[in-house]
Amino acid sequence: MTTSIYKVIALMSGTSLDGVDIICVTFSYNGIWSYEILNAETLNYSKDWKKTLSQLIGRSREELITIDNVYSDYLSSLVQGFIAKHKIVNIDFVASHGHTALHQPQNGLTLQIGNQQVFSDLLNQKVICDFRIQDVELGGQGAPLVPIGDRLLFSDYDFCLNLGGFANISFEENNNRLAFDICPVNIVLNHYVSKLGLDYDDRGQLASKGIINVELLYRLNSLEFYNEKPPKSLGLEWVDKEIFPLIDEFQLSEKAILRTFVEHVVIQILKIVKQSNSKVLVTGGGVYNEFLISRLNELSTTQIILPNRELIEFKEALIFGLLGVLKDRNEVNSLSSVTGATKDHSSGKILIPNSKN
Repeated sequence: MTTSIYKVIALMSGTSLDGVDIICVTFSYNGIWSYEILNAETLNYSKDWKKTLSQLIGRSREELITIDNVYSDYLSSLVQGFIAKHKIVNIDFVASHGHTALHQPQNGLTLQIGNQQVFSDLLNQKVICDFRIQDVELGGQGAPLVPIGDRLLFSDYDFCLNLGGFANISFEENNNRLAFDICPVNIVLNHYVSKLGLDYDDRGQLASKGIINVELLYRLNSLEFYNEKPPKSLGLEWVDKEIFPLIDEFQLSEKAILRTFVEHVVIQILKIVKQSNSKVLVTGGGVYNEFLISRLNELSTTQIILPNRELIEFKEALIFGLLGVLKDRNEVNSLSSVTGATKDHSSGKILIPNSKN
């Protein structure tokens, strides 16, 4: 009989470069999946790692290979420290998303660094990782992958909305799970706040003091991506090409940029979340932008539900842990209805430490 209880360490690094989210979690299956987060923390990146990870686009193949191996080594050291700090024993495996270096599914390309054999060898633990590449090989977007977890763990909600580097959403329609990236969020907001020497706009206070530039808002909302039908996903390359040059063209103050972009984010989200009184579970670092959340509440007829801090901050890591469990069981963890792949499949690769081979 397939094991029905798993103890897993799971890692997630997002495009907003906040750091590495790492959790220890147990998953149990008894007709339905349930979970308990035992330990959780975000390990902030050093300035050097932030700089390296923010400049992956344009690197040569040889440079990326080197960074990939060093980053895999780095992730193993984070897990070792996490295990020691929390005195964790008897885990089944580590599930890791890695960090996205390249995402061009239209060209059949996606690369997440941190998924090399050295990760498993240094830990002397099984590692399940590299969850996106197989989906792209099957003609899919390789993203988003979280919706299978939304379906299995959070079916009480009509919509699952994540506000991270990008806003993405997941919901059921005609017995299919649909999900896609909506628009950039923190990847843009943090970029412009950094020009003021800050890491983020605390509670959205700066944005709340800005004035909307109507023309910029119109042009942002008119970008072609927003008229495309799912499956669709976004990456830093698209932001570099479509968003930053457009915003910079207007030569606005940072407060005006932040205010205008928050309004843009809210408009794009509410184009998707339309049903009155539907329940929307909202997670991700963008939840702490109180001004953005207040605008969502002001303009929406839905129930915007903010869960506890652990789920807000660690939901993606939690679900990548579940993706690892499903891969370990050889069960579907990537939905073609979401990614556009030719079929549902069990995605990811399993690294076994060389000492156990």
